[in-house]
Amino acid sequence: MTILVVEDEYKITRFIQRGLEMEHYTVDVAYDGEEALNKLGVNDYDLIILDLMLPKKDGIEVCKEIRARKIDAPVIMLTARDTIEDRIKGLDQGADDYVVKPFAFGELLARIRALLRREKTVKRSVLQVADLVLDPATHEVTRAGTPIPLTSKEYRLLDYFMRRPGQVCTRTMIGEHIWGYNFIDSSNVIDVSVSNLRKKVDGDLPLQLIKTVRNVGYKIIQEPR
Repeated sequence: MTILVVEDEYKITRFIQRGLEMEHYTVDVAYDGEEALNKLGVNDYDLIILDLMLPKKDGIEVCKEIRARKIDAPVIMLTARDTIEDRIKGLDQGADDYVVKPFAFGELLARIRALLRREKTVKRSVLQVADLVLDPATHEVTRAGTPIPLTSKEYRLLDYFMRRPGQVCTRTMIGEHIWGYNFIDSSNVIDVSVSNLRKKVDGDLPLQLIKTVRNVGYKIIQEPR
C-alpha cells in the first residue's frame, strides 16, 4: 500500500513517514499543495494524508482538485483547527476523515486501516511484471509462484519500480522516495540496495527484469523481450 503524506512541517512529516514505514507502508511525501498535485499527476496512491494549512495551495484546494481529477483514494485531513466549520468544509470538498493535531500515531494508524479496509472491499490491485507478482494488500512477492523474502527497504524499492514499469527511476527519485526528502547518496547505498534486490528477484534467471540505466538510475522492464 502506498500513502502520500502532504505536510509542510518537516518533523511531523518524518514522524508520520517513519511510523508508517515501520508498519510496512510505502510512503511518498510532499511539503506544499503544488508538489502534492504534481505527484498525484504521475503516481497512484492508496491513501492521502493531507494537512489543511499548506504553502502555495491549502488542503481544501488540494482536496477539491483531487476529486475534480476523479482520484478516488481516501483522504485523511490533518488540522490544528478543531472547529465544526473547518471539518464540514473539508468533508464537503471530498475528505473522508479528519484528525486534529496533536494526535496519537495509533489513532491515525487505526483510521488509515479502517479506510483501507473499506477500499479493499471495492478493489484490490496486484502488481505484475512477467512472472513477478507483488500483492500490496499482503506484501507477498513471488516469482514464478516461488515466494521471495524481502527486507522492508527491498520491498519498497520493488513496489516503487513495479508501479512504474518501463520508466527510468533516477537515483534522486529513488533516494527521496525510499530514504526521504533531500536524500544525498554519498555511499552508493542505492546501488547496493538495488543489487541486493536484483539478486533476490532475478538471480540467475534468463529473464532479468531489473535493468541498470547507465549514469542515470534503474528501471523494471515493461514487457518481457
